[in-house]
Amino acid sequence: SKATVSVLNWKPSTMFRTLGIRLPSGALVMRRFASRKASDKVYNCIDEAVADIPTGSTLLVGGFGLCGTPQALIQALQKQGAKDLTVVSNNAGVDDWGLGVLLRSRQVKKMISSYVGENKEFERQYLSGELEVELTPQGTLAEKLRAGGAGIPAFFTPTAFGTQIHEGGVIIKYGPGGEGPPEIVSSPREAREFNGRNYVMEESITGDFALIKAYQADTRGNLRFKGTARNFNPPVATAGKVCIAEVEEIVPVGTFDPNDIHLPGCYVQRVVCPPKYEKKIEFRTVRDPSKTDSGGIEIKKAEDLKPRERIVRRAALEFQDGMYANLGIGIPTMASNFIPAGMNVELQSENGLLGMGPFPLDEEADADLINAGKQTVSYLDSSALFTSDQSFAMIRGGHMNLTILGALQCAPNGDLANWIIPGKMVKGMGGAMDLVGSGSRVVVTMEHLAKGGSHKILPACTLPLTGKGVIDRIITDLCVFDIDKTTGTMSLVEVAPGVTAEDVRAATSGDYNVSPNLKTMEFAGTE
Repeated sequence: SKATVSVLNWKPSTMFRTLGIRLPSGALVMRRFASRKASDKVYNCIDEAVADIPTGSTLLVGGFGLCGTPQALIQALQKQGAKDLTVVSNNAGVDDWGLGVLLRSRQVKKMISSYVGENKEFERQYLSGELEVELTPQGTLAEKLRAGGAGIPAFFTPTAFGTQIHEGGVIIKYGPGGEGPPEIVSSPREAREFNGRNYVMEESITGDFALIKAYQADTRGNLRFKGTARNFNPPVATAGKVCIAEVEEIVPVGTFDPNDIHLPGCYVQRVVCPPKYEKKIEFRTVRDPSKTDSGGIEIKKAEDLKPRERIVRRAALEFQDGMYANLGIGIPTMASNFIPAGMNVELQSENGLLGMGPFPLDEEADADLINAGKQTVSYLDSSALFTSDQSFAMIRGGHMNLTILGALQCAPNGDLANWIIPGKMVKGMGGAMDLVGSGSRVVVTMEHLAKGGSHKILPACTLPLTGKGVIDRIITDLCVFDIDKTTGTMSLVEVAPGVTAEDVRAATSGDYNVSPNLKTMEFAGTE
């Protein structure tokens, strides 16, 4: 029929007249798209690249912190005005950069993320009931996207078993003003046991559009990424029906050696290179060139160490030669400064770096090379780069020997809580649930008492759990506890200099045994 021919030839004005449909005022945009060949992926105008994203879309967005964020596409979408968006992204940048731009303009209805982080507006909108937020473990989120792009509808993961993510009840939307009962809470996940281990079923994610950031593209959409800016971008690209890639350079087909292509062009429908480019560094962290970087450690007397220094230097003794380790933000990362010279420990950062080097010199700081704390870092000779989904395959698959991270609360049975204080503080779980559920050795580092002197080691955690029965060791400024995860019992094995077993008992609510071989804590870099 005449209508069928018009559709096949994709002439919008003729098609709409034939079907008796009045052509909308925005039809000029449709004509532009209609006139393009499917093989013509390069867009000269960034506004045109996002022009057909409609209100109510599900949008997948790459990036980690501000690294690898498609900022120009986000700004163009803000200008375009699509609203009521469901946005899937690891995090939402900061208040005035990254997805924070769309949050401030109230174009986002729902966020599916692992981490709120430093975005105060994100947290405020969530806690006040203005924004739906589905918090998802970072590795699970990466795998949901990878699976969605691979045509797999669901999968089982050990991550989050026994937590609210598994059992349901996590608040997705608070009541108006954050008052009253929540409007939306999460549903329970199906769980199964495989080979004696418990797993949770997670459904995959796909989206209407994927917005990603790459370093280079050729005219057929083959992409290359730079540094840790790869992160979530490839799995996001595969899971979107239409992938729009923002790049810094477009080169002719044949420029790339096939071995050097990180994402094949079949996943990418549109490529655009902004006329101007700006990258921001969330935490520009550099080292002082006047100080030695040869492994020199300041030697102190154990009795002169401040409480935080005790934890850091004791945690450093957990490292062993040949280990692969993942370190949380803060005290755990600081412990790596005390790895002895000659000991080889490969540090993994879940945003896609294995073999994390020291902080760079100021002139070497690179927005495309950060750690999981969004601090600038450097490479080692042994460094390797990869995507976020591969990063968590390493973690979930048990290829990391050691995880060190902080906690808000711990219990003698090995339960850990460190990601949320309902109604008050929301940082998100990030990769913590994946890390502690991986089966690797888990060491918690924290100050023994909370601000105000309240106990952090309790008979049972009162905050939502990060992991159930996952802790192997707790290191505090007062002591070291070991936990037998088989029996769910905790033992005091070390006390700090000048601290007695009675001091520890007064500061600890949970039940524990005192080892008959109780000894004094030792510390890295002390006399």
